[in-house]
Amino acid sequence: MVVGVLTLQFALHGNDSLKGKRRVAQSLKHKLRNKFNVAAAEVAMQESWDTLVLAAVTVSNDATHARGLLQKAVNMVEAAALAELVYDDIEILTL
Repeated sequence: MVVGVLTLQFALHGNDSLKGKRRVAQSLKHKLRNKFNVAAAEVAMQESWDTLVLAAVTVSNDATHARGLLQKAVNMVEAAALAELVYDDIEILTL
């Protein structure tokens, strides 16, 4: 079994409330879940107004497939342009 973990960090320029941050987070999580069938959640910096950290996770039987799916998710998030992507990391865990 292979678990792929994608970590995304965004800078929310001009955001001045947690409500605004939640709106961006919900939109990105919804897109990730619907398009790539991954589990997605906000995992850090919950009280920060200008930084959003999301993680997306997939389970597969093939590491190449998991990495490819998560890389497509990164490309989609960059193209969505809801926030500036400042960091992304794909980690593949083999269990």
